[in-house]
Amino acid sequence: MSDLIENTELKRFYQSLIQDLKSTQVSEEEGGILEQIFTQTAVDLLADAGETENARVAHDEGHLGTKNQHKINAYAEPDNYETIDLFITIYKGKDEPTRLAKEEINTAAKRITNFFRKAKCKDYVNEIEESSQIFDFAHMLSTSEDLTDNLVRVNAIILTDGLYQGEYPENQNIAGYPIFFRVIDLAYLYNITEKSHIPIEIDFTRDGFEIPCIISPSENDQYQSYLAIISGTALATIYERYGSRLLEQNVRSFLQFTGKINKGMRKTINEEPHMFLAFNNGIAVTAEEIEITKSEDGKGYLISKVKDFQIVNGGQTTASIYHTFKKDKADISGVFVQVKLTVVKNRNDFSKIVSRISEYANTQNKVSVSDLSSNIPYHIELEKLSRTIFTPHVTGQINQTRWFYERARGQYKNARIKEGFTKAKQKAFDLKNPKKQMFNKEDLAKYVNAYRENYDGNKLRIGPHLVVLGNQKNYAQFLNNNLIDKPDNIYFEDIVSKAILFRTAEKLYGVKPNAIGDLRYITVPYTISLLGYLTEYKLDLYKIWTNQSISEGLQSTLRDLMRLVENFIKNSAPGALFGEWGKKQDCWFTMKEEFKNTPIPISPEDLVNPETRPRRRISDTEVENSNFKEIEATIKNISTQKWKVICQYCKENDEIPDYFTNAVHNLRRKLKEGIRPTSKEILLVDELLNKIIYKTSIFDEE
Repeated sequence: MSDLIENTELKRFYQSLIQDLKSTQVSEEEGGILEQIFTQTAVDLLADAGETENARVAHDEGHLGTKNQHKINAYAEPDNYETIDLFITIYKGKDEPTRLAKEEINTAAKRITNFFRKAKCKDYVNEIEESSQIFDFAHMLSTSEDLTDNLVRVNAIILTDGLYQGEYPENQNIAGYPIFFRVIDLAYLYNITEKSHIPIEIDFTRDGFEIPCIISPSENDQYQSYLAIISGTALATIYERYGSRLLEQNVRSFLQFTGKINKGMRKTINEEPHMFLAFNNGIAVTAEEIEITKSEDGKGYLISKVKDFQIVNGGQTTASIYHTFKKDKADISGVFVQVKLTVVKNRNDFSKIVSRISEYANTQNKVSVSDLSSNIPYHIELEKLSRTIFTPHVTGQINQTRWFYERARGQYKNARIKEGFTKAKQKAFDLKNPKKQMFNKEDLAKYVNAYRENYDGNKLRIGPHLVVLGNQKNYAQFLNNNLIDKPDNIYFEDIVSKAILFRTAEKLYGVKPNAIGDLRYITVPYTISLLGYLTEYKLDLYKIWTNQSISEGLQSTLRDLMRLVENFIKNSAPGALFGEWGKKQDCWFTMKEEFKNTPIPISPEDLVNPETRPRRRISDTEVENSNFKEIEATIKNISTQKWKVICQYCKENDEIPDYFTNAVHNLRRKLKEGIRPTSKEILLVDELLNKIIYKTSIFDEE
């Protein structure tokens, strides 16, 4: 089998990936070795797809080539200790993607499981220096009672920039904990950049379960509904394997599912398991497709397979059944749960429809899924501002640039494709929108929450400890407690200033072997918060925006503060659990008390001058007009030949509504004849382009 891959799109993705890794390596912001930069990139993509949470890159290896060899590149552990993700990387870095042999996968599996065995069951933590990247995690594995009591599964995830089509290593059991193996190769990474997520496929028949169902008689082209009964044993089995991955992503990300046991459900399972079906409301599930078979008596139907099984309501029911079974050794053979299963037929709007079903299934929650989605007015307005506002002229920089806010995943990539179909045009896009100036919702929450604490009365709502908790939990608290009604240009510019401040601190913290320490993910947000607190939040953010950088004096202050903060965290953390300490608000309270009277060396030029003229606010009309001009320019920039290709694609694709096809036809004709299209036509065609932009073959270079 040839090592060269024929898939054009995959090769293009690989070349872009390698280029990004090398660019990151030589950039001032990062440095480091390519294997770890690839690891960070891969876990970020998995986090975006909802397949891991709060992953930390931390390398450790030893005894390679021996039977005791171990290696780890990153780890992730949610707050409830139910799931641990262990990552090990096989990085090739070749000019072309290569295929991996099964022996390489097996060796990686052996190394990562040996790390878990040593850290959990042996005294390995005492062999590691406290300053090591992996010490905090190894200490937790070795000593945490919460982990011992609550750990359900260990996902051993092998990351690689190569391709692997063989079998996964067989699942293992170490010290009573099931180890599930996955291989995340180049093809998988490519797929999750193209799709919202990779679907879970469950074969109930193969696993020995019968799921009786009745089929809804209503017929439509949007969905098909089924009512089913699933046994507690079947539900517990799939939950043990997949955990919160079974939950629809918006529910998982924003409603902060914790996997805790509901006391009432637990009591029913233990004392009256036969009554569970009567007492419980059941679960709501969506799917992409299912397979139905006839029951043995021929009188009914069974669900045999489900593709893209997503629980949109009933996560706590599922977790409660599993944990009661596991912790109480309960007999769940008599527990049954009703299921409303909706198969979404409309593939074009699959994610949107699932999200809406999820929203209406969770209307009892304090904050609905729609409120927490990327479609709320706050995010839409921020996106408009980011496409409108250019940075000031900066010395040494030829052109003005933009800070690109990615409200929804993939917007930057799609905008780049849409604006430039040739290499020259894409280079022009890159100059105007440098990738290093792109930020997303989670980044936004991190920059804003780290800068300034926020109280509701005497209760701390926002603080640096939330940033340490990880992107998803920090983002949820940002939405709950730190949103403003309507962003304007001043608000946006200040966000960029906070981003520059945060990123500069990360750069100044450094990378091994010249880093301040190993707690960057804790030290940086706490330092930013402490800086704001000690200066009474009077930093001149507009100066940072104007210069697109912070002064040398402020850099020196940041560096000194980070050393203070790092030492404080290490000296004040109970039991040397630095990570756990950094997640607690008490860490922030203690730090403020410790440093409240500490003089901070900062130039008056870096603080707000009360006599400075007020900044000009851009009106809503100016923002809307600027956005429309940007869209109009992009559309006019597309050649008539390219419009011909797009028009033909629309005609041949039954999934494209006629009104889109007609709009493209009319716009192409008008552009050819030199007639200006109407605003309505431009906006309609722009909507179409956003829908079909992923069809990259349409937009290949001319």
